[in-house]
Amino acid sequence: MAPAAAGPAQLVRCGQKDELYRSGLRSGAGTALHGLAGAKKWLEWRKEVELLSDVAYFVLTTLSGYQTLGEEYVNIVQVDSTKKRVPSFLRRAIFISLHTVVPYCLEKGLLHLEHELQIEADESRTSQSNPALGLSSRTLIRNWIQKQVGELTEQQKKRVLQIVYVLKQCVPLLHRLHLAVFYISGAFYHLSKRITGITYLHFGGLQGEDQSIRSSYKFLGIISLFHLLLTIGVQMYSFKQKQRARQEWKLHRNLAHQKNMTKEKTTGRHSRCTLCLEERRHTTATPCGHLFCWECITEWCNTR
Repeated sequence: MAPAAAGPAQLVRCGQKDELYRSGLRSGAGTALHGLAGAKKWLEWRKEVELLSDVAYFVLTTLSGYQTLGEEYVNIVQVDSTKKRVPSFLRRAIFISLHTVVPYCLEKGLLHLEHELQIEADESRTSQSNPALGLSSRTLIRNWIQKQVGELTEQQKKRVLQIVYVLKQCVPLLHRLHLAVFYISGAFYHLSKRITGITYLHFGGLQGEDQSIRSSYKFLGIISLFHLLLTIGVQMYSFKQKQRARQEWKLHRNLAHQKNMTKEKTTGRHSRCTLCLEERRHTTATPCGHLFCWECITEWCNTR
């Protein structure tokens, strides 16, 4: 029987099978590192070990010209956009990089950038370390990010922090959008394969089975798109509510400050500290009931 394009059900089963074997490889590598170096090193290098495990899995299969265990399970073969040739070595290498290395670098880069911007906003947190950042990331990615953040102005830092927040929200939404499109079209299960143009051909089996369930996947894709639009709408509404609450809080704080200033001006000499003869700052009461500035009464107690 002539090969035909693989259906969505076969691609889903292939992806799930590959994920099962990849998770087993990551778990085994993590267990080995935990036993050799201890729990602290395992926490620091956990993400890097998972990355190396995924890269090793695809290098030994896809990059070497063999089927992955998931592809062998459903009997499908990778082909390029012409559907006549196996993807070239360069195309397969680009796919592996987009599927493993790029998501890792994007996640770590956004995490480090957000961490550095928050440290700039609150210098008291400079002594804290985030174990999720990883040791290797602190010596490679973070040094470059620290240099770039140090050259930004305060306004630019606030803007970049907002962009980082938007990107962290958009990346999962992009994956959900791509998955919904896959359910409808049934061509590319992974975003990295859509970018590189790698598709699959199926050898053997009954093609009528995939044709009969394709409509079910299309219906699932439509539901996924509707749910994605609903999620985006809820997030936008929540963001507007937060912005509105923040503006109302600023207005309330300014009005309260103006009210206190007006009240202090009307009280006149009764709001003055008898030690410094100026308007009281951080008013503090002594056991006898008299009111002083906090700095004045503490300094007086220290000297007397």
